[in-house]
Amino acid sequence: MDSAAKDKIQPTLLPGSSCPGSEWPEQERAEQLARGAALKWASGIFYRPEQLARLGQYRSREVQRNYFLEARIKSVVQSYLEGVQTGVWQLARALEAVQGTREALSQAHHLLQGLSQTSQTLAPLRECVIQHKQLQVLTQLLPRLQVVPAAVAHTQTLIDAQRFLEAYGSLRELEQLQEETWTPLGGLELPIFQGLGLLAEALGQAVEAAAGAAGRLAREDPALLVAAVRVAEVETERTILGQAPRDWRQRCLRALQEGLERVHFASPVLPEPGALAEWLEALQVALPAELATAEALVAPCCPPNYNVVQLWAHTLHRGLRRSVQQLLSGPELGAADTFALLHWALHVYMGKEMMGNLELGPEADVSQLEPLLTSENIEQLEAAFVAQVQVSVAQWLQKALDGEVAEWSREQGPNTDPSGFYHSPMPAIVLQILSENIQVTSLISDSLHRRVHDMALSELGTFLRSFSDALIQFSRDHLRGEVPHYVPYLLAAFNHQSALSSSLSVLLPDGEASGVLSPLEAALDDVQRRICRLVLEALQVELQPLFAPLPSRRWLLSSELLDGVCEQTSHFCQDFWRVRKPAVQLLLEEAERTVVLQYLRALMQGRLVCRSADERIQAAERLQHDATQLKELFLGLGLEESAHCAPVLLALRELLNLHDPALLGLEVAGLRQKFPDVSEDHVSALLDLRGDVSREHRQAALSSLQAGPPPSPSTGRRALFSLVPTPTPSLSSCLPSGPCS
Repeated sequence: MDSAAKDKIQPTLLPGSSCPGSEWPEQERAEQLARGAALKWASGIFYRPEQLARLGQYRSREVQRNYFLEARIKSVVQSYLEGVQTGVWQLARALEAVQGTREALSQAHHLLQGLSQTSQTLAPLRECVIQHKQLQVLTQLLPRLQVVPAAVAHTQTLIDAQRFLEAYGSLRELEQLQEETWTPLGGLELPIFQGLGLLAEALGQAVEAAAGAAGRLAREDPALLVAAVRVAEVETERTILGQAPRDWRQRCLRALQEGLERVHFASPVLPEPGALAEWLEALQVALPAELATAEALVAPCCPPNYNVVQLWAHTLHRGLRRSVQQLLSGPELGAADTFALLHWALHVYMGKEMMGNLELGPEADVSQLEPLLTSENIEQLEAAFVAQVQVSVAQWLQKALDGEVAEWSREQGPNTDPSGFYHSPMPAIVLQILSENIQVTSLISDSLHRRVHDMALSELGTFLRSFSDALIQFSRDHLRGEVPHYVPYLLAAFNHQSALSSSLSVLLPDGEASGVLSPLEAALDDVQRRICRLVLEALQVELQPLFAPLPSRRWLLSSELLDGVCEQTSHFCQDFWRVRKPAVQLLLEEAERTVVLQYLRALMQGRLVCRSADERIQAAERLQHDATQLKELFLGLGLEESAHCAPVLLALRELLNLHDPALLGLEVAGLRQKFPDVSEDHVSALLDLRGDVSREHRQAALSSLQAGPPPSPSTGRRALFSLVPTPTPSLSSCLPSGPCS
């Protein structure tokens, strides 16, 4: 291609434009990359000399390729120019069309301005036309409009007469006439229809009042109830003059609920303190009757979607629950009211006699009812009930104790039962007070039963402590000489505590381990030991003067001293038989032990020293005689032979009856085996009583006491010698240890 052709193909640049390279730097860079690539290709192709021979072929092929590319470029540029030419022509035609449209719109605007001015001149005529149409409608409806005031008054009369269907029909005719005049008049409301709103509200209130008395109307005038419900249902679906529908159905349902609650749970009907049980009993009769009325009479008068039985059940429950909450928020209920409310709410209300009645039917859906009492209410009521019962129980127990203590000062002895045993109603009263309160709470709940049981055991422990304190005061009064029958009443108290201990199991809940009563059993044992101790103290006081001259020469020669002791002991224990077994055995055992201890105390005082072997023999025989006499005494009183402790005198007799002092060591060792608590002082006192023991023999005997074999643990003997002071008598009373200590 020559240079002239190339000039024709290249586009002419506009004035002021720069070269393509300056305007498209990417094009210039592309050309440089293309030249570099071509040079690299050529250097690779013609690198070897033998390939230079084909240089002409490569040149001619590249020339043809360039011609082909130039032709392609020329064709594309030509096509582009033709497209631009066509677009310019189309733009020129569009500009001509827009100019024509602008001129047409300007002409139309001028025409519209003229029409607006003409329309303003016709506005009075238009108003006259509208007024003419309204007058035409009024003229046509004038005969009907003239009777509207009379129809309104007649409708009100029908409402007052509770003729609901007729009143509603008349009201609908009036409202339909109002709609017929409202649309042609352009929404203008005539003054003649201003009373229709009040008339409709009066009918709605009358329907609502009839629904509120549904229970009574269902029995007396079911047709009136049916009419009221029908009016409410029809009116609920109707729209008047574009307003929202009157929701008379909801008003009717609400009136049903409020009327039902007003009958049974009005505020003035709430029970006064102490009358809650009667109120609940009345509800127990009234609520099932109300549900039966709803199912048999009210439900047939209402549409099925009212769910009358369920509505009745839930409304009654809601009103009752609200009344109960009002009761709980008021003054604290008494114990009787609290018990009645708990029992009624937890067991009676949802029982078969009320909401759980099988005749009620599934439509009541009582399973969805909330609990009448919340868990917080139950906790509050149970705590208040336990606190109130605890105060009452404490007062009753104190009265029982005061009555028992008052009898201790009587001039006559304790009362006896037909068997001759000392008897008092106090244990039975105490157990009855506690057991009745425990048992009655089992009707409520396990938690209340447990609380009252724990409270009862606590109060019984307090009662036993008070009883023990009363015994101490009784003993003090006796020391002042103010009590005529001290020991008989102690024995009666001992009998009472034994009876209470034997009957304590009645306070044990079913299935509860007996270990729960262990603290009370221990407290009863303490009281019994205290009574036993006081009895023994009285016996000790009576016996101390009789043991004062023992041992003595008079004692060696005669049994007169011990006869007096036995006589006094027998007289003191003559009322022991009025104590029931096994307590009487304990008293006899401790009485014998007290006598023996007094005997040992007197024997250890060192008031007598045998001068000869004959006196030692007399002393040994006296010990044997006294042991036999004491044994016979207590066997005669009823003491079992295995419980006697008088045989200790026979062991001392062997020590005195020993002829060879050199063998005292063996005898002392044998004494220690039988009585492990014997001490050197006791042995020394006995050796002094013999009067023939030399220093060496004494030392040998005392040494054998320590060197002898340890006592057998199977002896099972209670302490005796450890309670006997030596060598001087103790001024303080020394009481035996064991069951009565």
